Amino acid sequence: MKKISNLFYALAFILSNVMCAVVAYNFCDMQWGIKYAGYSAPKWTVFLTVLPYGMGIVVCIVVAVILRKKATVK
Repeated sequence: MKKISNLFYALAFILSNVMCAVVAYNFCDMQWGIKYAGYSAPKWTVFLTVLPYGMGIVVCIVVAVILRKKATVK
């Protein structure tokens, strides 16, 4: 159980890094699009991409904590 718990912690860490990269790329694309391509959406809409990643990170951490507690109870 402890190894699986560590796996979920690692997955949460990787998801957080991927989330940062995706949001940064989308923000730069949105800035360029607003300036040169005539996008009409505001820049803050890019941060809506954080929601699925954030939920995934929270789920991974919750599962990791539950598995860690089950491993220490035995």
